[in-house]
Amino acid sequence: MERPLHERWETEAHAWARWVRTPAHDEWHWRLNWPAFLELLPQAGRLTLDLGCGEGRGGVALRERGHRLIGVDAAPTMVELARETGAYEEVHLAEAAALPLDDGAVDLVVAYMSLHDMDDVAPALAEAARVLEPGGRLCAAIVHPFASAHVGSDAELPYFDVARYTDVVERDGLRMAFHGIHRPLQDYVTALLEAGLALERLSEPSPTDEDVAAFADLAKAQRRPTFLHWVALRR
Repeated sequence: MERPLHERWETEAHAWARWVRTPAHDEWHWRLNWPAFLELLPQAGRLTLDLGCGEGRGGVALRERGHRLIGVDAAPTMVELARETGAYEEVHLAEAAALPLDDGAVDLVVAYMSLHDMDDVAPALAEAARVLEPGGRLCAAIVHPFASAHVGSDAELPYFDVARYTDVVERDGLRMAFHGIHRPLQDYVTALLEAGLALERLSEPSPTDEDVAAFADLAKAQRRPTFLHWVALRR
């Protein structure tokens, strides 16, 4: 039996913190994924849930934009690292499928690069919908299903199958193993709709020529999408 994904991420927690906290290292995040994601976010409201908060870099950035934050992650070391940032009012060690929050507790759920790291996304989205107030929104970013299926590469997966993957990346003296689950787009959309969420916006961020000139590796994201973003409304 395979280990739960949050256990795999627990073993990578300190490597992940080094990866994201080393200045100018994670260019995919800073030059492409995060700026595009911020364009989707509503203004800070009553309370924001950072779902799968990891080590807390998203929380730090959102706090600077005026959000009051609660974080949730299933990896104990990630929770400790997130708490140390001081960005959150609370950080809970919990599964996304069993959130320790009341119905309608928040007006925004942010799931930035976390849903594809969860073993079962449907219960997680159902819980996100439960803790959202009516009219609240879920803003999510995932690895694009084309990218998680490694379409066009020697490691290509059958697109419509659900399958685990591990991508090991080494750059500038740092090594990181990214553990995730590939799902076709229809699985995410079906889970959203069954949770009572209405898809409002879908986007596939692409880097500018200026970004590619600064970080050449981004050029591949001009040819094929790497990330997928969406906004869904709690009906």
